[in-house]
Formats: sequence, structure tokens, C-alpha cells
Amino acid sequence: MAKEKMTVAAAMVKALEEEGIKHIFGYPGAAICPFFDELLHSEIKSILVRHEVNSGHAAGAYARITGKPAVCVATSGPGATNLITAIATAHMDSIPIIAITGQVISSLVGRDAFQEADITGACEPFVKHSYLVKNADNIGEIIKKAFYIAGTGRPGPVLIDVPMDIQKQETEFEYPETVEIRSYKPRFTGNKLQIKKAAEALRNSSRPLICAGGGVIAAGAQEELKKLSEMCDIPVISTMMGIGAISTRHKNYYGMLGVFGVATAKAALEECDLLIALGARMSDRSVKKPEIFENTRVIHIDVDPAEIGKNSPVNIPIVGDVKKITEQFIEELSAMRHEEWQNTLSRSKLVNGEKADEEIRLRKGEYVNPKLFIKALCGVLPSKCVICSDVGSNQIWAANNVELTAEGRFITSGGMGTMGYALPAAVGAKTADCSAEVVALCGDGSFQMCFMELATAVQHNINVKVVVFVNNYLGMVRELQDNNYGGRRTMVDLSGSPDFLKIAEAYGISGETVASDKQAEEAVKRMAASDKPYLLQVIVDTNERSLIE
Repeated sequence: MAKEKMTVAAAMVKALEEEGIKHIFGYPGAAICPFFDELLHSEIKSILVRHEVNSGHAAGAYARITGKPAVCVATSGPGATNLITAIATAHMDSIPIIAITGQVISSLVGRDAFQEADITGACEPFVKHSYLVKNADNIGEIIKKAFYIAGTGRPGPVLIDVPMDIQKQETEFEYPETVEIRSYKPRFTGNKLQIKKAAEALRNSSRPLICAGGGVIAAGAQEELKKLSEMCDIPVISTMMGIGAISTRHKNYYGMLGVFGVATAKAALEECDLLIALGARMSDRSVKKPEIFENTRVIHIDVDPAEIGKNSPVNIPIVGDVKKITEQFIEELSAMRHEEWQNTLSRSKLVNGEKADEEIRLRKGEYVNPKLFIKALCGVLPSKCVICSDVGSNQIWAANNVELTAEGRFITSGGMGTMGYALPAAVGAKTADCSAEVVALCGDGSFQMCFMELATAVQHNINVKVVVFVNNYLGMVRELQDNNYGGRRTMVDLSGSPDFLKIAEAYGISGETVASDKQAEEAVKRMAASDKPYLLQVIVDTNERSLIE
């Protein structure tokens, strides 16, 4: 594009247009007003959230649905610092967001001016890179590099901090078509020799297992995973971030592993003789004791070389894009069968499923069984749906009971475990794809950290559905205290919480209370049929557990 004379604020908007940005999530303030003023001349739709952290969560979910970097914007000082939790959340889960913050005028930087915060310094542990814009003429190159860094290699957040006086300066703007960063060269294709070694290891295995992580979804490698699993008859388990990488209803899928996972997935991990970790960090939540791999060969495939072998031992490391490497892997292989291994896991899945069903049957009573409710919810939702789970007991109930087709998505805060995530994430996901049915699953503790975003949904006609599990406790912490601190419960009682239906009503949102299992299915159907935001208040036994070990 030819050079044009314009303000930096206008150039920022122009650059976002060039990157195909359709929406941004943000909260204005004096230091970012020049940018927001220029947005009035753009087709980009700005969505006002009610707290800056939620602009980051919404942008993160938007990015997860589109597969491209998304944008959140805040002003200087507390506006910027409020974004840090969302930036850290995106960092831990490898989500590409561009966080743009206003800053005090350049001459006041470092002088403790009103609403000044060293946001680039504060965010250093949580970003792939950050920029403090000091030269108006660099704005185009900075934004182009930011998108390139955020969206390539291991995705992640990039921060751009722009002083207010710089935003007002004029520049000869030209947006580059490409950028070259000498010190940043992400690898895409895998080493051919390592791939041949991996193929040979698989051929010599009798009990192979694939662990699918969030990297499969980030790379868009779901079809390649399915093909590899089916062609070579390999069972699949997933990390929490990897839920939905293959349909949860697929015959080769055996559930989520880890501290909060299902028994069959845990057994599969302990009994396999070959583990193929696809885009999975193998963190402490997934693998509590790395020594279980003493007699297991491990193939670890990840775009980030720093993650390979960091948490668990590895025999065959392969660095590169998960989608590309899985394609290369498949080319080295031919069809194979592991019937005895599959039968063993299928029997375990059936037995454990029957135990779970029996538990549900025996415990039916005056409250709603959340596991049964989630199954009922999934039975009503269309195949193209997005379930956004918050953090706490509700997250574990959801992770182990959601049923998704290949079109379905499960979104949650995995690595950081950020409460208050689900509702703003649902707003972002629905904005990214209005054709999908989007549901936020919240606990009554986490919902009270974010329910102000009901106003965002109403203002911008974002048809999200909200489920609030009510047990009047911070359930997971209560469970930890019961298990590890002699039952001494401290600061976990949520007495004083409001009637959430009245909260919804105050925002003009319809809803109803579900107080028993019998009411669940019909209530879910009414919620799904609504073409506006809707809230279900689901009453759960105060002693309902989330299977903490």
C-alpha cells in the first residue's frame, strides 16, 4: 500500500483493518481516547466490556474460535493492569491476543504521572513480546510484527503500549506486507529422521496411546489426529485443553487424563508402552508423577522446543507445527490394528461408565446432579456449539461429562485456572461465530466475578446462554479443606450471594431455576430455544464433589 499521512491513532486502526480485524473488546480512558476516536471512522465494531480483564478473556475466546489473533484494548494505569490476568491466562494456554494499551504522554513516562503504570515491565513474564511505542513512524512495523509473533510458532499474547502524545502525532503510514524478525524463526516441518524413528516406534508398539493437547486445536490438526487414530487404531486421551480435539463420542476416545481426569484415561497412560504427546505440555495437572513413564517410550511433538521434555521424559522429540508433523507422520505409516489393547480400554470405559451411571442413579434427590445436567445439556445443544467452562468444581464436572461432536468446542482456562472466565469467553466466542450455540457454565463463586458482562451481552445483542451452578460454597476449595485440613473450612461459605435470577432480570434477561434432575431437560430446551441471552440457576447439593484426589 502507498504511504498516507495520518495520525498514529488512525494508523493503528488502519493496521487492524489490514489484519482483517472485525471486532475489538475494550474499555476506554483518557490515554487511549485518540485511538477510540479514530475507530468511529472504521467498520471495526468495538464492544464495550464492563471490566478490562474481560476484554482480554473475550478476545482470547474469539481467537480460539477464529484461529487468528484477536484484539483487546485498555487505557493506562489501572486499565492496563486490569488486563494482566487475561494476558497471563492467554499466555498459559497459548492463545494469540494483541493487547493494546494507552500510556501517559512520553515526557511523563517514568515520573509516576497520573494513571501511569509500567505495563510492558509488569507483563514481561506473560507475553511473547511487548512494545512501548516511542517513534510514530514505527507503528506499522510494530503492529505487523505483533500479529506475526502472536499467531505463529506457539501462539501467545503480544502487548503494544502507546503513549497518548504518540497517538496524536502524524506519520507517513505504510503497512508492510510481510516482516522479517532475525531472532524469531518458528519451525513448521518436523525433522524427517525423527519422524521415521517415531513411525518405527509405533510399528513396534502393542499398546500405543495418543495424548491430545490444546496444540492440536491451535494448529487446526483435528482431522489429522482423527486420521492417525483411525488408520493406526490408536486410542486417544486428552488434556483439559485438548478436549474436543477429537469428538468425545468417537470410539477411540477414552476421556481426560490427569489429577481430575477419568479412570480409564489414567489407566491408559500408566499401561501404554508408547505415548504420542501431540501439542500437550504434560503439565502437573496432567501427569502427577513423571516416573510412570519409566517403561514407556515417549514421542513428544510440539511447536515450542522449550516444552519438550520439560515436565516429562521424552525419547523422540519432534519440534514443529502439530498439523504439519502429523501429516508427515501419517505418510510414514500404513494401517495397523491394536485390537486387544482397544478391547481392554473399552471394557474399562464401559465398567467405569456403568459405575458413574449407578452413582447418579443412587444419588438422585432433591438437588440437581451437575454431571447428569451437563449430559442433558449436551443432548439438547446442536452439534455446532461452544461450551465455555469457568474454573472450580464446575470445570471438572464439565470436562469429564461434556459430549461434543467434531463441530463442538470446549473452552476453559487451563493453565492459569482463572475464575470469572466463562461469561466473557462466551461473549467472545459468540461474537466470533454467531451461528454457534454458546453456553457459559459457571459456579456461583466464579459468576460473581464476572456477571457484569451480562450488560455487554444485552447491549451488543450477543445471544449467550448462562448456567450458574449454585451450592453456596467455593466448592473446590471447600473440598481441599475437607480433604487436607481436617475439615476446617475457611472463607469458602458464599452466604449473602444474590438470587441470580433477579440479577438476570435486572439486566432484562429471562431465566429460571432448576431445582431437580426432572426439571433439567425441559429447562435446557427452553434456554436453547431462546433467541436472546438466558440464564439457568441450577441448584446443586452443597456437598457435591468434583473428584479431587
